[in-house]
Amino acid sequence: MSSKCDVVVVGGGISGMAAAKLLHEAGLNVVVLEARNRVGGRTYTIRNQKVKYVDLGGSYVGPTQNRILRLSKELGLETYKVNEEEHLIHHVKGKSYPFRGPFPPVWNPIAYLDHNNLWRTMDDMGQEIPSEAPWKAPLAEEWDHMTMKELLDKICWTESSKQLATLFVNLCVTAETHEVSALWFLWYVKQCGGTTRIVSTTNGGQERKFVGGSGQVSERIMDILGDRVKLERPVTYIDQTGENVVVETLNHEVYEAKYVISAVPPTLGMKIHFNPPLPMLRNQFITRVPLGSVIKCMVYYKEPFWRKKGEFILSHKARKLARLSKEERLKKLCELYAKVLGSQEALQNPRYHTSSHRCGKLLLWLSDTDHFYFFAFILRVLRQPVGRIFFAGTETATHWSGYMEGAVEAGERAAREILHVMGQIPEDEIWQLEPESKDVPARPITTTFWERNLPSVPGLLKLIGLTTVCSAAALCFLAHKKGLFVRF
Repeated sequence: MSSKCDVVVVGGGISGMAAAKLLHEAGLNVVVLEARNRVGGRTYTIRNQKVKYVDLGGSYVGPTQNRILRLSKELGLETYKVNEEEHLIHHVKGKSYPFRGPFPPVWNPIAYLDHNNLWRTMDDMGQEIPSEAPWKAPLAEEWDHMTMKELLDKICWTESSKQLATLFVNLCVTAETHEVSALWFLWYVKQCGGTTRIVSTTNGGQERKFVGGSGQVSERIMDILGDRVKLERPVTYIDQTGENVVVETLNHEVYEAKYVISAVPPTLGMKIHFNPPLPMLRNQFITRVPLGSVIKCMVYYKEPFWRKKGEFILSHKARKLARLSKEERLKKLCELYAKVLGSQEALQNPRYHTSSHRCGKLLLWLSDTDHFYFFAFILRVLRQPVGRIFFAGTETATHWSGYMEGAVEAGERAAREILHVMGQIPEDEIWQLEPESKDVPARPITTTFWERNLPSVPGLLKLIGLTTVCSAAALCFLAHKKGLFVRF
């Protein structure tokens, strides 16, 4: 005996729930099948009397993330600004340096030129990449054959610039520089608004959080859909050879639908058996598209001796610390806090929450043996329908992919693809522009005249007349011996 509906949505994260809400409002009978005992996916809000609530998954929203801001407002949620009144701390070589703004300041003039050129170059390269079709960038193939490590080796002349750039990659995509395609990373930063927007708190991607936690987005949509949301129903089989698409769960429940939306991360979708099988190239490429590695830790103290309550452990550090127990991770984390903040209070009776999952952003992996036009192909494949199966998930978004904003964009786009196939909307309404949020307006990211026009380090060498190989090499050698340059 099977249950019939118009659309089955596989996955109860924000993307799947946003798709289900739109289809439900369009008058369709929709069922959401979620493998876990909760909705929310990579957003996860836990609640208890000691901390009230805390987000152990995705949590931040900010200007230009207009879809998630609109959806959350429809659901009655409010945001609050993340505290940025106190100084941030940059800890390097055993010393802590307080600062304000998106990036730590640089006092050495040569290093300053190199840092300025790094951010300017990445943003300039990003401007050449169309957000909706990165494969159309003029140098797409060349950049796709290059890792971010190789690109940074070309751009960075100073050790401090290279270290900060590496941290920037770690922070943005929870991976190492040698693990990701340069084309993908440059696109990723560009579609989030550039280097300053993606990393900033005020006027950036980390400006706000939801009062009560981000898990409420999916939970409140579940309240609207009621018993159409089925928890603890991992999907194991999807068959679209018959008149209807047949979806079977692990506990042998069967659902029949006209269409299916897959709103799970591509790698998790590989656990589902499809009949007929999904295209071979899609499967082959997805096996090389892992998730990043991140453990999100929240540490609480009785006295707010410092305001920063959150910490991310990224990429290779997450993989290393994942082998430790929760208590061992807490000890190491608090020891780091004590070192960075110069206070032994960090070791005294902390409360601790950590995410149990370690899935970060989707990585477009470029290994030493996979040198082909990889990213350009896989991004097209990820969101291309296969028969009556449509694909959502933040990885398929063109704006703030990897964030809650991208999840909403992708879910609503997949829902509108189905509405178009059903003849309810024209094709030009599938991709819709979103009006700017009136509650969270975006200010433009501006640069100064000097930031736009200061020379790079090699440009400075040419400017001061050191054009011969010997002269340039001599100066670079001296700088390298002083520990400033990473190459000469």
